[in-house]
Amino acid sequence: MTLQQEKRYSSMTEHELRQEISLLQEKARKAEQMGMVSEFAVLERKVQMAKAYLGNPSSYKSGEIYELEGDPGQYFKIDYINGVFAWGYRLKGDGKEEALPISMLKGLK
Repeated sequence: MTLQQEKRYSSMTEHELRQEISLLQEKARKAEQMGMVSEFAVLERKVQMAKAYLGNPSSYKSGEIYELEGDPGQYFKIDYINGVFAWGYRLKGDGKEEALPISMLKGLK
């Protein structure tokens, strides 16, 4: 029996990432229908991570404020970008620094 090594999102092609996102979204939909709340949350987080690798980190700027995807009225100020993560803090939060995948950030209009 051979164990298949899971491929890292960072080494996937855009096509592979899009396939992975579709698969994860389908699993999340099924978990939600079955009332598996924590499984649904884990799968949703994986979707955000995979989507982050489709984004362009250079389009996010230090010092800028972004709305959080799926959380209207919540804003995040970027201190710096490291890979596909934006480090900073939530404007109405406790002031603690945290890292979010860039896919969770939505530019303000």
